[in-house]
Amino acid sequence: MDLEDKSKPEEAGRLFLQAWDEATNDFEKFLGAYYLARVQKDVSGQLKWLEAALQSALKWEDNNITSALPALYFNIGKCCEEVGDLAEARKNYALSGSYRYKISDKGPFYHGTRADLQVGDVLKAGHGSNYQAELTMNHIYFTALVNGAGLAAALAQGTGRERIYIVEPTGNFENDPNVTDKKFPGNPTRSYRSENPLKIVGEITDWVRPEPEQLEAWRRKLADNKGDIIN
Repeated sequence: MDLEDKSKPEEAGRLFLQAWDEATNDFEKFLGAYYLARVQKDVSGQLKWLEAALQSALKWEDNNITSALPALYFNIGKCCEEVGDLAEARKNYALSGSYRYKISDKGPFYHGTRADLQVGDVLKAGHGSNYQAELTMNHIYFTALVNGAGLAAALAQGTGRERIYIVEPTGNFENDPNVTDKKFPGNPTRSYRSENPLKIVGEITDWVRPEPEQLEAWRRKLADNKGDIIN
């Protein structure tokens, strides 16, 4: 991945292929094929390795892999469209869409904030973003990782103390597209969002708080981020 970041796709490809050859289970094969697809120069090569990644993913039942399926199907559909196989493209686009709300993660789920709330309260979309002050959020965000919620609480605007609430979604929710399929396939941070309210059912008081240096690094990263939030 470091070679890929340094714009050395051929060298990266050799190591990804070695990873594929030496894989001991379908999860490792999925990862190897996923990254091999990214360094291919032609559509047929991309399609070959995306399909290999998909076959390995379907054999390995794991939430991280399941969260990668929408992008896998979509990218296979895109390759099929580019080679003129429109029927197969439509099929894969439909499969991609069918996985939008098909999330196997059962929680528990957490929301980090500085707001003082009570059990029974609900969290709703429509508030300003913690990261782009002028942006009103169309979704409410949450995670299945306590420390991830703790980081969100530490970065949240306001002067109140950091709070992590245990929440229950009241409707459909999806993988957070702002973090899913970025550096790694799927949603390893188990981050989600919903247009429906979250009900507060409890509070966590014991979690690993980020070190000041970590927080400062995150604030610098957010300040330097020029990309738009997918809202």
